[in-house]
Amino acid sequence: MYLLSQALGTGFFQFSQPVFQRCINIIQTQQLAKVDPVSAGVQYDKELIVCSLHLLSGLAEGLGTGIESLVSQSNLRDLLLQCCMDDASDVRQSAFALLGDLARVCPIHLHPCLSEFLEVAAKQLYTPKLKETISVANNACWAIGELAIKVRQEISPIVITVISCLVPILQHGELLNKSLVETSAITLGRLAWVCPELVSPHMEHFMQSWCISVSRICDVIEKEDAFLGLCAMVSANPSGALSSLVFMCKAIASWHHIRSEELHNEVCQILHDYKQMLRNGAWDQCMSALEPPVKDKLSKYQV
Repeated sequence: MYLLSQALGTGFFQFSQPVFQRCINIIQTQQLAKVDPVSAGVQYDKELIVCSLHLLSGLAEGLGTGIESLVSQSNLRDLLLQCCMDDASDVRQSAFALLGDLARVCPIHLHPCLSEFLEVAAKQLYTPKLKETISVANNACWAIGELAIKVRQEISPIVITVISCLVPILQHGELLNKSLVETSAITLGRLAWVCPELVSPHMEHFMQSWCISVSRICDVIEKEDAFLGLCAMVSANPSGALSSLVFMCKAIASWHHIRSEELHNEVCQILHDYKQMLRNGAWDQCMSALEPPVKDKLSKYQV
């Protein structure tokens, strides 16, 4: 059903209301069954919650903003928040995936519980058992990034907390799941894009590891978001990236093609600003530390 709703997209809308409501009813009943199976009339089965959350994610991806009318007339937001706090990691994993999907298509309906969602998502990133709950952390991290680019400055109360969790993940990336490291790099970049004044003072603590991590990501829209964050950070605090300039150049060279003209121009401006800032041979010294293929790729920015 998940694949069907995803594949049919808006064509599934005529069938979506009963499917959506069935998922809501199952989650509601199972949450009651967990504490009072007699009143619920059924035994608790967390797999039913996981499957329902998964199907709701399929609806969100397939219907896009078309799911908004269904969400607005339901108590999904409150049920989802409970699922995000569930003690079962697979329930939390599916819940944060749905949170990210809903953030993309109808963030306004998450707004009344925004601070609670952000707080519980951030908690998934600094658990001592991170290696045991990698998928939960990955989905929570992704959801934070999706929320950030929708609510913009309203994300600010949680930014420093999230950064303090993401930096160790980036610094020890070789010991952790590749997907989590890449998601962390993108989310940090997105936070920098919307709140550069909060993120840029801390650049020297993560710039090198961030550049290495983001270099390994293929040309996708999420990478564009992350690089818009890079540009915003550097504009706010140019000296913060100086010690990692070689790594930043390598990260820029990791692009095959930047589709966004705005981003291409911003990256070009940053490189030119550094070239002007670094006098007395310092820029040439930086360039000499780069491999020839990297220098070739930077030539498209006329530096």
